[in-house]
Amino acid sequence: MVKLSTRQARHCGWCGAGLPDAAASGRPRRYCGQACRQRAYERRGVVQRGGLPEDAVVLSAAELADLQDRLFALRCAAEDVVTAVQDGASPAELAALAAEIGFAAKAAERLR
Repeated sequence: MVKLSTRQARHCGWCGAGLPDAAASGRPRRYCGQACRQRAYERRGVVQRGGLPEDAVVLSAAELADLQDRLFALRCAAEDVVTAVQDGASPAELAALAAEIGFAAKAAERLR
């Protein structure tokens, strides 16, 4: 039996890169470095001046198109699994397709 960790991985608030485990004391890190902290600060200023809600996500047209492409790839990978199950695919084939879904999902969660 595999025991899953209840702790969630923490990610940079700007670029999404993984953050190291938090120290025993002090405030946990929000950004992976000074550059990401600066970009987040600049974005907060733009959001405040533009009258957007605080939790608004601002993407360029290119970033939106890229995200849509990654989500489409994820949907296609999921549909491939459904088709393979209906066609009676072997466990090895299903495992390979499941790995594709994992890869596509990891790519889809990246926003920047």
